[in-house]
This record gives sequence, C-alpha cells and structure tokens, in this order.
Amino acid sequence: MAYKSRVSDAVVRRLPMYYRHLKELEKAGVVRISSQELGERMNLTASQIRQDINCFGGFGQQGYGYHVANLKERIGEILGLHKQYHMIIVGAGNIGRAVANYAGFSREGFNIQAIFDVSEALVGIDVHGILVQPMEKLDTWLSAHQVDIAVLSVPKACAQDIADQLVRGGVRAIWNFAPVDLTLPEGVAVNNVHLSDSLHILSYRMNEKELFAAIDAAKKS
Repeated sequence: MAYKSRVSDAVVRRLPMYYRHLKELEKAGVVRISSQELGERMNLTASQIRQDINCFGGFGQQGYGYHVANLKERIGEILGLHKQYHMIIVGAGNIGRAVANYAGFSREGFNIQAIFDVSEALVGIDVHGILVQPMEKLDTWLSAHQVDIAVLSVPKACAQDIADQLVRGGVRAIWNFAPVDLTLPEGVAVNNVHLSDSLHILSYRMNEKELFAAIDAAKKS
C-alpha cells in the first residue's frame, strides 16, 4: 500500500514560512509570541496557526503563546534541519551554478559535493570550489558516495531519464528545475519547481482587479 502523509501539502508548504519568520523574530530578540500575533505577521488566522502546529503536537501554552526559540527549533527538527544532507547538481547552467553559489544552503546542512554536465564547455570549470564533472562519471560517483538530494537543472527532453538514473543510484530526493513534472517511485521525494509559475501568479495578481471588473460587467450586460 502506498504511503499517505499524515500532513497535508498545504501545511508542509507553510512550515518553511514558520521557520523563517520565527528565525527573524528570534534574531530581533522576541522571546514569545501569540498565535494571533504570528498570524498577523504571516497573513494567516490564529486558528490556522494553531491547527498547523497542532499537527505535530502542542507547543504553545495557554495564556503565554509560543516560546519563539523553542518553536523555531522544533519546526527546524520537523523539517529535518538538524541533519546534514549530501547533494549533487546535475546541469551546470545558470540555475545549477546559482544553486551552487548560494552559501546559505551549506549553513542549513545542505552540502553540495559534486556537479555534473554534458557540455564540454562547462566540464572542468570551477563553481564555488567544485569542478564540474562529465555526465559519464555520474554512475561511478553515485556508487561510491551517499547522495541524499540531487538538484536537476537540465532540458525537459532528458530530465526523466536522468531522474531515473539518479534514483537507481540511490538518490532519495530530487529538487527539479527542469520544465517537466517528474514521475518517481514511491519513497523518492520530489519538488518540481516551475519558475514561470511564479511569474504567471504575479501576472494574474496585477490583472485580477481588471479581470473581475470585466466579468462583473459582462454579467450585468
């Protein structure tokens, strides 16, 4: 039987937001915060805050609220941020190099150890202290190293095949920047990131008022 998560995707997507806001509050010296105050900061209702956090047990105190540092630490543990993860990047183009060059990932335990690409122009270049290796060395690397997460930033046409290769090599999760939704076996986590989706949402928000004004006008005509 396929495993079904006990927590909805919507709640999981909000967990990093909680962690980020609590981290900022702790840095600002805030010791405790109520669900109402945290909700106002995050544009969520106090009820939604409590429901989300109660999915993982009760961390608040009646009449006190939440201890900021403790709740941040607990959510960090829920997100698995107390562990270290071994990562590789497949695709050393603009996105792959941007991920490799972001120092914040290593500070949170996501350690990039190798980068691979098919382009002769990119193989051998230094990206944040890591030399790009040719794709033909990928299987050998996977057989000799533990890889928890692979960043996939390759063209759509080859993304699924490379993802299958990564899974066969023992990769447990794929952060996919290729413009295609991957199909992976049970037990392998995937986050399909479509950059254009974010721009489309911005475009919608800019035009939403005019859109519904036109819809309302059409209903009245």
